[in-house]
Amino acid sequence: MSVGKSVARKDALEKVRGTEKFVADLRLPGMLYAKMVMSSSAHAQINLKGISDRKLRKNTLILTAADIPGKNILPLVFSDMPFLPVAEVNFHGQPIALIAAEDKNTLIDAVRAYKVEYMPLPAVLSIEDALKKDAPRVYGTDNIFKSYRIVKGNAHEAFKQAPRIAEDTYRTPYQEHAYLETQGMLAVPDSDGSMTVYGSMQCPFYVRDAVASILGLPLSKVRIIQAATGGGFGGKEDIPSLMAAYASLLSWKSGRPVQLVLSREEDLIFSSKRHPSITHYRTAYDEQGRIKAVIVKYYLNAGAYATLSPVVLWRGTVHAAGPYRIDNVLVETYAVATNLVPCGAYRGFGTPQILFAHESQLDEIAHSLGRDPLEIRRINLISEGDTTATNQKLTESVGARETLEKALKSSGYKQKIFEFKNNPGKEEWRKGIGLSTVFYGVGLGAGGKHLDRSGAFVQLNADGSAEVAAGNTEMGQGYKTVIAQIAASELGISYERVRILDVDSSRVPDSGPTVASRATFMSGNAVIVACRELKTRLLPALSEKFSTSVSAPDVLWKNDKVIQIATGREIELQELAKFALYEKKTGLSTVGWYVAPNTTFDNENGQGDAYFTYSYATNIAEVAVNLRTGEIKVERITACHEIGKAINPQQVEGQIQGGTLQGAGYATCEEILHDNGLMKTTGFSTYIIPTVLDAPEIVPLIAEKPYSQGPYGGKGFGELPLMGVAPAITNAVRNATGVKFCQIPLTPERVFQQLKDANQAILKTAKKN
Repeated sequence: MSVGKSVARKDALEKVRGTEKFVADLRLPGMLYAKMVMSSSAHAQINLKGISDRKLRKNTLILTAADIPGKNILPLVFSDMPFLPVAEVNFHGQPIALIAAEDKNTLIDAVRAYKVEYMPLPAVLSIEDALKKDAPRVYGTDNIFKSYRIVKGNAHEAFKQAPRIAEDTYRTPYQEHAYLETQGMLAVPDSDGSMTVYGSMQCPFYVRDAVASILGLPLSKVRIIQAATGGGFGGKEDIPSLMAAYASLLSWKSGRPVQLVLSREEDLIFSSKRHPSITHYRTAYDEQGRIKAVIVKYYLNAGAYATLSPVVLWRGTVHAAGPYRIDNVLVETYAVATNLVPCGAYRGFGTPQILFAHESQLDEIAHSLGRDPLEIRRINLISEGDTTATNQKLTESVGARETLEKALKSSGYKQKIFEFKNNPGKEEWRKGIGLSTVFYGVGLGAGGKHLDRSGAFVQLNADGSAEVAAGNTEMGQGYKTVIAQIAASELGISYERVRILDVDSSRVPDSGPTVASRATFMSGNAVIVACRELKTRLLPALSEKFSTSVSAPDVLWKNDKVIQIATGREIELQELAKFALYEKKTGLSTVGWYVAPNTTFDNENGQGDAYFTYSYATNIAEVAVNLRTGEIKVERITACHEIGKAINPQQVEGQIQGGTLQGAGYATCEEILHDNGLMKTTGFSTYIIPTVLDAPEIVPLIAEKPYSQGPYGGKGFGELPLMGVAPAITNAVRNATGVKFCQIPLTPERVFQQLKDANQAILKTAKKN
């Protein structure tokens, strides 16, 4: 059986050899190149002057909102964002016009020559400013796209009775996805008036909706084919819909293929980001460290348009109290509109921000009691039979404690706590160790249950090989490999004999987005449904071959053979397939359809079974801090993840390593700066991400507690590796310095200033005494 083995990736050779074709590699006869004219203002009325140069106008195609034949509105969660603005721009980088030309030099000249007159309007540039009563309105009457509440028990009453209270305000920054391949699309008009789009994307069916909307076409006339996608991390969930719409509009008007690929600077300015956040977090607890209540106010800076913010906010809301037993919870959350780049999906989807707050609060409780932060977590962690903040009773596959204990043992946490305290090391450097334990709801949950289904096509060939097409996408996470392993295990054939086809909207049904760590669970189950239907269909032919009636429980599908359990009689699958197809005329292809387990959420009080299952993780970070300069070295991170069942252990470890490094960047160095609403961080020379030389030693650990409804017990976990890293690092820095940090990233400047302020406060207190 392939499941549980570290087989080689399906797409490894093509990528290593450089033969894989990405969007930027594609060329078609008559193809035009395209660019966007992007706003240089954060908020202004606009007057489109166009291009006065006749030579450029003859050699270019220029389109604005007036040229859209369909609806000028992006179909996403809210219908508030125009494909192209008519009279007003709302953020720096917003596309205003589209230009296509036969060669790139002419195209660049045309973009530079295109004139826009800006008449500045007041801009809202922060959460605090957006919430002021007299703030200019970016959205609605209060600049709030969406809000949610969770009410469990009576938090206010619990606070009145609590002997201790911890309270702080936490801030997190934008985070850029930094995928290797920038956004790109190629639109090709068909002779029957339909449109085909090849692109780098996570959600082909979102893209199909957008292209149909802008062109005014029925969905049947829009075909979306996923090209090789060089990374996504959530950044290719919403933006590809806009990119495909722009390329398709230009292709529709020109009657020629149009390729739109962003430069790195364009991508950084225009693409969605992780939401910056402000969290006011209060925790009531007793002298033993048991949490009695939490009250949370959580604000996300959504930017100028809603895009995915309502569902990002919902996930953060559900996770606001963490994986802890808490009887009294009050959570209020808000997605706030500003005149900044719209924010969307990013690995973790609204949870890393809130996890930073609640895991920092756990350490605050420990420090106030003079206890080890480990013990506070042991006292409060959920187990099977406990309920979450939404009052969901967890009945199986609850691995929070397993991840904690396994990470503790591997990291030598107890010994290092003692060692770092009693042997501080060199004069200017101090070592510290910190931890976090987090959970993650698998799939879209109740907030996106209308999208939570998946389809798969499976075809068994006469030679015993198989082809599989499923509705989710490969973007570097190893999806093709895992799906091939599941199909091979179900059909009893070798992994090498399974081919995974690229996603094509004409081949597979709308299977929802490839987000929320749902691909393995949803597509894996859909493939299992299809394979089992196919095996059932082969039973009459098998009965004839064995000269006795056989049913599904009577046989094993293994090693490219079908084996009768009672007698040991066997037949090569290839022989059976040929006989069924040619002699019995049995159809050897089928479609599997899987709908996620039911979830619920009461919008009035936030109670219900928000997700069908959860995955869990513990991170233990070891750091060294220079007390004179504020420099931080993250030296080691032990990361243990409970994911149900590891379909491919090597890929799980790879995900842990990659996600952990992303989380380390989020904690220590990644930051986007604006000046009066204009983004100044427009390249990797100024947006600093960890390199291989910055990477700590990462120790990936796997814990397994199979989930009964998962494919072979598996649960999703792709986003989890990033989520709890930042608080583990900041808690480690606190352990090293004695100073708490409520804002990331921990740049040397920020750490230095915080240490300086803390030391001055200590000196002042000492003088008073």
